Order: sequence, then structure tokens, then C-alpha cells
Amino acid sequence: MLAAMRPPMWILASAILIAPAGESLLSKPGVGAVSLSQPQQDRPLFSVKSELVLLSVTVKDKKNEHLTGLPKEAFTVFDNGQAQPIRFFLSEDAPVTIGLLIDNSGSMLPNRPLVIAAAAAFAETSNPQDDIFALAFNEEVHAALTTESPFTNDPIVLRDALQRAVTTRGRTALYDAIVRGLEYVDQGSHDRKVLVIVSDGSDNASTAGFEQVLHQIQSSNVVVYAVGLIDPIEMDTKPKRLKELAEATGGELFRPANSKQVTEVLQRIAREIRHTYVLAYEPEAVRVAGLRRIRVSVRPPDSRKLVVRTRAGYLSPTSETKPPEIDATELEDTTVHGR
Repeated sequence: MLAAMRPPMWILASAILIAPAGESLLSKPGVGAVSLSQPQQDRPLFSVKSELVLLSVTVKDKKNEHLTGLPKEAFTVFDNGQAQPIRFFLSEDAPVTIGLLIDNSGSMLPNRPLVIAAAAAFAETSNPQDDIFALAFNEEVHAALTTESPFTNDPIVLRDALQRAVTTRGRTALYDAIVRGLEYVDQGSHDRKVLVIVSDGSDNASTAGFEQVLHQIQSSNVVVYAVGLIDPIEMDTKPKRLKELAEATGGELFRPANSKQVTEVLQRIAREIRHTYVLAYEPEAVRVAGLRRIRVSVRPPDSRKLVVRTRAGYLSPTSETKPPEIDATELEDTTVHGR
């Protein structure tokens, strides 16, 4: 399996370079870009390999409205405080591979009908070309859709699959579900990758631990959103942990006041996914492995104040760590690989 060939702490991209009119990107060594379903008519294409950090960036004003239509020149990416040339920029509503991780433990029984309906509403609000899969988890993790058709963009198919898969019994293996989701999302056909977690309680059955999950998330380009239906009487560290996992990726934790608000929250997440800028840059090799901090600043066309959200950082190997040679013929031309 190709995923096993990738170093666990680097963002690899085997990608299509799109040259501006009259300019050859082949003359620029080390340049890498990714093609995310953008128009390619009458544009020269060149296939190369490059190591890129892929960012999903959300830009809102103080009224919580998405700011769309910004040009590439409005963005500056900082890697450990150093400004980086942006090698790829996309502001279109590109399709996404999305995983819905639905808590299937016994405590979710009162919320079951509303959560299933909310998941279908999420699919209706999403890009019609998205690849959506669903995992139901209690002490075990099960795919809701069949192995023959593991992804769908049909709300009715998704709803019916969840009706069969969500039985609401047993304990909660939240971290195991996230690990499985990170593996599953790489099987999708779209470059952008998102996990949406809907859970009402703490993890009490996982083999994986929080630090392992955080490490894997920091080694991926997956954005995590979490919807916490958590009883205040049973408050523990899990809402904080869900918030930390989401914010590490540029996502967000939502805390609806009751289960009836889950539909509204999931639709809000779907709209946010569709209003996300995608940037990529090629970091210089570093000699000290560890977490590299990322910050993105945006200059608006006016003086309004903005809220910019993206992943907090990524785990980098040392410059002596060489990525394994990957045969480009084994990779799809338009795929960006995380992890």
C-alpha cells in the first residue's frame, strides 16, 4: 500500500505544475504545486515531485462572515517566523474528502435520530462532488458504507447507511475512531481532507492515546472539526482535548446547547469547508526535527479586522532524513499526500 511508503512526519506531494502563460516552471528547481480540480484548459502541465506543506485557511471578519475572493498576494505564510513563498493557491470551492465520525455508544441513544438527520443535512449542504464516508464508533469502529462503495455524496445513501450502522450501545473509543479516520480519509479521491467528529462523551475504550492521535494529526494535512454533545454534569478533559485536536489542524470545536442544534452546526461546518482557501509552500530543510509553527497573515482590501485560522504547525524530520524514492507512476497526478 502506498501510504506505508510515506515518512510519517512529512507532507509529500506528487503533483501537477501549472505554468503561467509564457513561463515554464521546469526552469525553477524545487518548485511544487498541487492541482485541486481547477480549470486546466489550454495550460501546459508538467509532472514533478516536491515536498509541500498544504494549508487550509479560513478568513472571516469580526461579524463572522467569510471573506472570499482574496488574491494570493493578500496572504503571507510564516514557518517558524520566516516568510515563505506560496507555491500554490486556490480560492475556489474545490471538492473534499470528508469523514463523519459518529459516536455510536449507548449514551448517544436519545440523540440518534437527530444526529442521523443532521449528517444527511450536512451532505446536502456540502459540495456535490465531495467524497463522504462515515465511521460509527463505540468500543469498536465500523464503516457505515460498504467496502464496494466506501464513499458517497448522496444524502439519502448516507442517511440509510447510518440508520443501519448507528445502534447506540457500548462504550466510546473516540481516539481509535480518529486513527481509523486518518487512515480512511487517505483513500478518498480529493486532495483536501476533513474529519468531522460528533460525540457526546469521554473516551473510555480506546487502545490509542491522546498523544498518539495528536502526533498523527500534526503529521497529516487533515482538518478536524468536532461537535461536542457533552453533558455539563459529566464534564472532564475531553472537551478540552477535542478543542486541542481541532485547533491543531485549523478546525474548530462546536458546543451546541442541545441535540436539536446539531443540524445547524453541521451545516455551518459544511459551508465553512466550502469557503476555505488552500495554500501550499515548500519549507527549507531543517536539521532539528520537531514541531514547526505556522502562521498566516492576510491583508484585506480595506481596513477591516480579520480572523484567520489555519493549522498550528506540522512535524518535520531533520534535513538528513531522506524521503523514500516514490515511483511517480504509482501516484495519481492530482493527489497531495499527507502523513
